[in-house]
Amino acid sequence: MWDYTAKVREHFLNPRNVGAIEDADAVGEVGSLACGDALKLYLKIDRESDRITDAKFQTFGCASAIASSSALTELIIGKTLDEALKVTNKDIAEYLGGLPKEKMHCSVMGEEALAAAINQYRGKSVGDGQHGGKIICRCFGVTEETIRRAIRENRLATVEEVTHYTKAGGACGMCIPEIRRILEEENGAGTDGKLVELKPVSKKKMTNIQRMQLIMKTIDEEIRPRLEQDGGDIELVDVDGLSVRVALRGRCTSCPSSQVTVKNLVEQTLRDHVDQDIVVEEVGA
Repeated sequence: MWDYTAKVREHFLNPRNVGAIEDADAVGEVGSLACGDALKLYLKIDRESDRITDAKFQTFGCASAIASSSALTELIIGKTLDEALKVTNKDIAEYLGGLPKEKMHCSVMGEEALAAAINQYRGKSVGDGQHGGKIICRCFGVTEETIRRAIRENRLATVEEVTHYTKAGGACGMCIPEIRRILEEENGAGTDGKLVELKPVSKKKMTNIQRMQLIMKTIDEEIRPRLEQDGGDIELVDVDGLSVRVALRGRCTSCPSSQVTVKNLVEQTLRDHVDQDIVVEEVGA
């Protein structure tokens, strides 16, 4: 489905520095399960040299999220805090040999987690750093500062690009006017004095058969492998337009958090990969 590089696949299948550091000197946490992506970054820091001696991560997300988190830890171990803060989402993506444009938000999440951890270590409040500010996209909890930073660092010019890099605007669309405003402020006026033209988010057009095939492919390649890690599985029962019915199998059948799995993992992943209006319903065996 996604054109992943060999290095992305390698860091997804064999991620480096996975886990928690019990006595971590700093912890940065971004995203949420409700958003479909979450990352917790742990740092050990030598206080005399201000150097990162170890970094580990725990993430809930797709292959790109896992690979980006793994790459981030490899990039920052051995760096001073000031050197680490210079690592951008572009550095993470380049380290992996590139990411699909629709998955660039995974590298941005890594940059945010690093900034949050270092801000915590230095005693700065969330509002003082990069991971704070007014929430623009309530569906995914994306702040104005995150959007502005992504626009500046990656020279974004359209709402669609902002969505690819931050996920903002990728669900209900209510925040798109605010995203346009921020784009206009960041990019300024053109040489003729008029604001640059901003394209709206494009929506994929596909036939029912194409949609069903993409749903099946997403379940097989993105959702099922993550459920199998915990002894679970999923069965596609029916597709009726944008209504998808699934049955959870294996350990997932007795899990008290099955509804959370259906909404936060299955539905959100299908919305990210297929259509933002998809609704997933769990049905009995």
